[in-house]
Amino acid sequence: MQLTAKQEKFSLAYIETGNASAAYRKSYNADKMRPETINRNAKALLDNNKITTRLEELRAPVVEAAQITLEGHLRTLAELRDEAKKLGQMAAATTAEVARGKAAGLYVEKREITGKDGGPVELSTPKTDLSKLSDEEFEHLVELSEKARSFGSV
Repeated sequence: MQLTAKQEKFSLAYIETGNASAAYRKSYNADKMRPETINRNAKALLDNNKITTRLEELRAPVVEAAQITLEGHLRTLAELRDEAKKLGQMAAATTAEVARGKAAGLYVEKREITGKDGGPVELSTPKTDLSKLSDEEFEHLVELSEKARSFGSV
């Protein structure tokens, strides 16, 4: 797999910015191009199998490092748990073990938000006095309402 110098520069810029159009501008002479053209050309580069493969190569060390970080985190928490158990500090050992479970994704924290006295959350919409609208404002409001109905939103 051999990329051109510009394709390699695009790949590196894409990893840096996370934005294909910005990467295209950094890699190619796009000063006189319309934004739509830049966007289209950037998309075409992202669809190129050689560039996709290069992006995966560039991301691989980061993905690997993140996995090692998770493994190291879990290992450290296990060591803390074991040390706390040796010292007879069961609350600390339990806390470390729960933290390991959370880090591994075994526990999901859910929170329920309720309104007054545990009832449903009440949302209020401020009332608008339509009589204070000008004819032009009222017509505009009617147009917006009709558009919303046509989309099934109201």
